[in-house]
Order: sequence, then structure tokens, then C-alpha cells
Amino acid sequence: MSDNKNKSHSLTDRYGRTVDYIRLSVTDRCDFRCVYCMGENMKFLPHEQVLTLEELEQVAAAFVGLGVRKIKLTGGEPLVRRDVIKLIQSLGQLDAELSITTNGSQLTEMAPALRQAGVNRLNISIDSLQESRFREMTRIGKLPKVLAGIDEAIVQGFDRIKLNAVIMKGRNDDEILDLVHFAREKGVDVSFIEEMPLGVISEHDRADVYCSSDEVKAVIESHYPLHATTEKTAGPSRYYRMSDCESRVGFISPHSHNFCSECNRVRVTVEGRLLLCLGNEHSVDLRETLRAFPNDQSRLQDVIVKAMDLKPEKHEFDLEDEPQIVRFMNMTGG
Repeated sequence: MSDNKNKSHSLTDRYGRTVDYIRLSVTDRCDFRCVYCMGENMKFLPHEQVLTLEELEQVAAAFVGLGVRKIKLTGGEPLVRRDVIKLIQSLGQLDAELSITTNGSQLTEMAPALRQAGVNRLNISIDSLQESRFREMTRIGKLPKVLAGIDEAIVQGFDRIKLNAVIMKGRNDDEILDLVHFAREKGVDVSFIEEMPLGVISEHDRADVYCSSDEVKAVIESHYPLHATTEKTAGPSRYYRMSDCESRVGFISPHSHNFCSECNRVRVTVEGRLLLCLGNEHSVDLRETLRAFPNDQSRLQDVIVKAMDLKPEKHEFDLEDEPQIVRFMNMTGG
């Protein structure tokens, strides 16, 4: 096995972008069924196709050995994976910032264990503060439980907590200011996300509900002037500050403000596909290597390094056409 130091910082693609951030999906399952994330009749992966906790740990360690300095655990909902705390405890020992994107439903019980295991940051999805609407958008979610989870996370003192909201016209665009008020009150950040056109859905017409970051920003600035900042968290959010509080407002704008030129991240799905781009199908099967050559970290790293040549220059999203990516967001690691 070759020395990791010899390969450190070697994840550079053909366009000179260095990858130092991996989004690692630990499950495709979720206890919610959000309208923009899943189809009505989702079929989940059979157990044998899913990476084991040990394989997920091996993938994370391989990336850290190649210079990755941020790991974000995603799903589906990562906290519904059985024994996920064991994985998190192992990843917490790696030389990388560890964060989790969650729907918040498990945080009242799990936030203390997450903090103790070494999780630095939390992203919590919440698209509505109205109980009936929240249930409608998640199909089965319970808002009071998520709100209690946010409170418990704040008590645990994570380095940073950020709320994520996908804004859609006619569904929750009247809650933009409410979500900002809530973030200010709780002393956390909030990011507003343009809907990603992944998978075919029947719940709404994506072109009709599309709400650009500029439109969201204009609504916020009608009440709170926003000041641009150069602050980054390794992700795609562009952050703004308000003069009278510590909470930041972020915008993730895959349609209106393409961030591909500075992309520093890749995704690994729970079945072990290394996705080089959220909006393209360019991928490499890491599971094949993991299972054909168990514990061969050097070989796994070689596959990852070579995969960087497949990373495309950019994605193209067209809301008027059928989705080019047939996998849903929960299958992508979102």
C-alpha cells in the first residue's frame, strides 16, 4: 500500500479545480417524502447493494488521505441508518471537518451523541413553519418534532447550525421573511435553495414554481438590508450578513448563479457511485473496487484520482424540458 502523503492534495480536475469536500450518502431511505426530493412510489435499494458502514468509513478515509478536508454525511435522511453513530464516531477521528445534513426529525434524541462523536456542523432542512403546510410538503413530517430538534441542537453547541429551505412559488414563497425571522431568533444561519430538477415528479410543474435566488433576496431586502460577505463554508452558498445580528443568509443558486467554476466537491451515493457532478451522470463505481479488493486503500485512491478526469466543466438545468437526471435527490445524496 502506498503512502497517503505521496497522494495528498492530488484531487485536481482537468479545469484546475481542487476537490477538498465530499458529500457521503449513508442511506437512500428517509422518514419524510418531500415533494421535490422523492417520487410518490419510491423504490429503495436492496440491502446488498448498499455500502456497509465499514465500506463507507474506508471511502471517507481514502478521500481524507487525498486532501479532502470536509465530509458531509447525507441521505436520504442519514440519521435513520442503523448504527450510524458508530460510523460517525469513526469519521470524527479523521482529519476533516464533519457535518451532517438532516431533516431534524431525529435530533431530539441524537443531537447529544452527534456532538460527542465529533460532528462540527449541522444543516437542517425546514421549508415551512406552518404545521399543515410542513406536513403537505414533506407528506408525512411533523413540524413540532423538527422544531424541538433544532432547539436541542442549539443546546448542544455545534460550531454552526444552518437551516436549508427550498423556496417554491405558490407553495412557501410567502414564508421567506418568516424563515429569516426564525433564524434570527434562534441565532442560526439560513440558506435558500433553488429547486434541483432531479427525477420526474408529478407534485408540481417545476417551471411554474421556480423561485430564483434574486427574487428571494429582494423579498428579504424589503425588510433587512443584506451585505455581501466573502465567507465560505466549502459549500456553494453565497452568504450575506445583516447589520444587527450574527445570523447569515445564504443562497444556493444552481439555475440563476451557476457556481460550477469554483466547484470543489463530489458526492458518493450509498451504493458507492462517485458522482463527479450533481447535474450530470458522470460517475465511477467505487463499490466494485471496494468489494473486489477489500481493504486495498491504495487501489481505491487510484480509482478516485483517475475519476477526476471525468468531472465536467458545468451542469445545464432547463426547467422547460424533462429532467436529464432520472435519479431523485434522495438517491443523489441530498
